[in-house]
Amino acid sequence: MINGTKLIKSASIASAIAAGGLVFLIAPASCEKKKKKPFMHKNFAHRGLHKKDKSIPENSLAAFERAASYGYGMELDVQLSKDGKVVVFHDDDLKRVCGVDGNVCDFDYAELSRMSLCGTAETIPLFSDVLKTVRGRGALIVELKNGKKNTELCEKTYALLRRYSGDYCIESFNPFIVRWFKLNAPEVVRGQLANPPKDYNGAVNPVTGFLLGNLLMNFLSRPQFVAYKIAPKPFTVKLCEALGAMKVCWTSREWINEKSNDVVIFEYYKPKLRFKK
Repeated sequence: MINGTKLIKSASIASAIAAGGLVFLIAPASCEKKKKKPFMHKNFAHRGLHKKDKSIPENSLAAFERAASYGYGMELDVQLSKDGKVVVFHDDDLKRVCGVDGNVCDFDYAELSRMSLCGTAETIPLFSDVLKTVRGRGALIVELKNGKKNTELCEKTYALLRRYSGDYCIESFNPFIVRWFKLNAPEVVRGQLANPPKDYNGAVNPVTGFLLGNLLMNFLSRPQFVAYKIAPKPFTVKLCEALGAMKVCWTSREWINEKSNDVVIFEYYKPKLRFKK
């Protein structure tokens, strides 16, 4: 009986340590209500308010002007050109959107600026030009893409945002990018982007995919929100949200996602600007 009691006590201690370790790994940082306000219960146009027929292409000045004119928040992607300009473009490579072989980082901005987006008159914009277009008419969720010069991208993106008077937050799939903002710009609301582990599709090795998809690297950056792909969520993601992380979903194509999230990133429909859960 004594040995059994000791065993139960040891198991309880081990369980408590394991639970504490898990919480340490995934816990978010707290975020003041005032900082959350520009984002909570609002719909954000994914890569601007672009059209499914591509007549207004994604991540174009026209898409951002259209979104801003309606009053939507906007999600967008930034990365560096070969000559170190911060440009707004989602994919690493140019083929899908511009029909050009090669990656964004292989071309100077002068070359990128001549590339048509989806066969339209729109071209790849500078981030600075997007900020001038939006002019604070909608909050921004700025995704920093992973690349070869992440520190430079963080520094240059933050420099542009510091001079911008509108509301914004940042996010990235790379927790080390999010960590850069934790250490160097702690006043900026920051978020961790993630997929279910199986959805990384070879972009990272399976172990890294498991860690990222379960938010087990949150201890590096302590994000204040989690932007998770619309899919069944692992227990660790639900726990992180229960511990206070804002719940952001992407990419919604139906209104119902407003019911279970704090922020919705949408495309191909026109929801209300704000919603109540």
